[in-house]
Amino acid sequence: MTIRSLIAAASTGLISLLVGNTVGQAADLIVLSAIAMQTVMEDLGPKFERASGHKLAIAFGTMGQVVGRLQYGETVDVIIIPRPGLDDFIRSGKIEAGNVTDVAYSIMGVAVRRGAPKPDISTSEAFKHALLAAESFTYPNPATGAAVGGYIVKLLDQLGITDEMKPKTILLTTPGLTPNLVANGEAELTVNHVQELVPIAGIEIVGPLPDELQNRFLFSAAIVAGSKQTEASKALVDFLRTPQAAAVIKEKGMEPNAQ
Repeated sequence: MTIRSLIAAASTGLISLLVGNTVGQAADLIVLSAIAMQTVMEDLGPKFERASGHKLAIAFGTMGQVVGRLQYGETVDVIIIPRPGLDDFIRSGKIEAGNVTDVAYSIMGVAVRRGAPKPDISTSEAFKHALLAAESFTYPNPATGAAVGGYIVKLLDQLGITDEMKPKTILLTTPGLTPNLVANGEAELTVNHVQELVPIAGIEIVGPLPDELQNRFLFSAAIVAGSKQTEASKALVDFLRTPQAAAVIKEKGMEPNAQ
């Protein structure tokens, strides 16, 4: 057996150990996830189902939408959202602090339409100039509950260009992938989670925001209090911390949380 096959076998064995205890009691899990984790979960979900025998019903939305659905009493087993969105639920007892697991980080990136000139964004001043020079600009609409949208609003204010950017900012009125607006030519430049930029064929990533403007979003998976599928839910959360999951997280443009 080659070294490569030994590593693969070891990885498969680890997955089996993590989910094996619940295979004989297959469960249906209801999962609410932030859109920013969609490409990751669409890849890992089927892998977990095959390894565990459990079935996942996953719905995606902005952080605000996920939080709202849980607040209004929707039956949910696991939610995956930016860590700050869990604080109120922990305080209210809807989620126990011990049932929260940090899964992945994302960083902010800039993208333009494929083939378009790439502006200099290497410093705060260069990035500010690139925004002012762009004819149009888009980012996730904070009014739809997008956490990253709220950050970008503060960023524009920090740069002192809020008023200048308003006339040329294009925002979706419903949750969606704003990079598509750049891909189809409706907007010239976008700022978003890197993992939401990676899968869009019609754009090119210019690079990450400068370090002094960068924000790392920590995404956490939490088991909801009252879930009737706690063991299966724990198996899913554990699966999201395996080497196999870490490889997918990196492939999609995020960073796995260190073990």
